[in-house]
Amino acid sequence: MPELHKDEAVWPIAFRLVSEEKQIGRWTTLSWSIEDVCLYDEDQQDFLAEKEGGYCLPLQLHMHERSDYRFNLSSRDPHLFIVCVEENETLSPLLITAAQGLASGYMDGDYQVLHIKTPIQVQAWMEAYIGRHGELLEFRKKRCKDKNKDKKGRSSGN
Repeated sequence: MPELHKDEAVWPIAFRLVSEEKQIGRWTTLSWSIEDVCLYDEDQQDFLAEKEGGYCLPLQLHMHERSDYRFNLSSRDPHLFIVCVEENETLSPLLITAAQGLASGYMDGDYQVLHIKTPIQVQAWMEAYIGRHGELLEFRKKRCKDKNKDKKGRSSGN
């Protein structure tokens, strides 16, 4: 495993994936949860030591996702999303993100997205990141009706 270090855009987060059998009607299924969340600390030498079911992934902040981070931080309960893939009834994490839009894109595929409350220290770190790099303001261009009045769409037959 490559060595991970915390900086202004990366915060390694360790956690365990735990499964529990649940009865749903006549069927039994595995329900997965995240436990033992541990934030990177320079003083912890055994931070990356893996336990059974233990993982460490870097929470990487990206400039183009700043509006997603602001949306997440503005919610009642900010969350981190862990995107996982299931193989042979075992769940393996692929990435951890604070961007709900990115996580929801994975939900359409063969992935399972788990979430945890964002630790207050990570919330403050994300706020500082947004403060350093500014808000990403997204706005949609209005279509000028007069400008596009004479243009016909592809389905118009012309």
